[in-house]
Amino acid sequence: MMLRYFIEVSYKGTAYAGFQRQENANTIQAEVERALKIFFRDNIELTGSSRTDAGVHALQNFFHTDIHEKHTDKIESAAYHLNAILPSDIVIHSIVHQLADAHCRFDAKARSYEYRLYANKDPFMEDRAYFYPYPLDQDALKVAASLILGQHDFKAFSKKNTQTHTSICEITASEWIFMGDCVSYNVTGNRFLRGMVRGLVGTMLKVGRGKMSLDEYKTILTSMDMSKVDFSTPAHGLKLMAVRY
Repeated sequence: MMLRYFIEVSYKGTAYAGFQRQENANTIQAEVERALKIFFRDNIELTGSSRTDAGVHALQNFFHTDIHEKHTDKIESAAYHLNAILPSDIVIHSIVHQLADAHCRFDAKARSYEYRLYANKDPFMEDRAYFYPYPLDQDALKVAASLILGQHDFKAFSKKNTQTHTSICEITASEWIFMGDCVSYNVTGNRFLRGMVRGLVGTMLKVGRGKMSLDEYKTILTSMDMSKVDFSTPAHGLKLMAVRY
């Protein structure tokens, strides 16, 4: 008999080609599956809750998996032993038994992301935030962030080849926070499209620098035309903060 578990992980994504398993590239999923195989001496496949691109980090993300009941006596100590096997930039926080039909992706009610920038050169922030030494109009950024609250079609902010049946998302929190030399954009929604957060950040930064008016930004939101969206913000500034069930 197989039993379903949720595995909670954190990781620094700098050294990886993303969250999901890929051919000919190392990923978070590949490392965790490798550790599971070593510890349980069994092939255990994982399903991820939220895909993150190469270089993106996560304070909290989840896998679910089915583990044979013969391994039940090893579950309690599994996180400790798996963390000893895993590289230092990936940590497992918990492995929790769930109902047989629980799904870490489709059961998620909300996901929260943070995109962080810093204005002064800092070697300790280099691979965890975006060096952006430009003055920003705080009021314009706050208005831009507020305009995406609620339910909207974010097709314009989705990269091509996204595997989704709809581009409608509901955003429940969207704000810019200014902390001295650091700036962060925080957003929570029921779902996000491929490249959506980085597209929102890059486009809003144009508003903040006066390179795009708020009216132009509003037009992009309603036009569903991705040609004016700036997806160039680097992955290392983005962190998945939480997945809520």
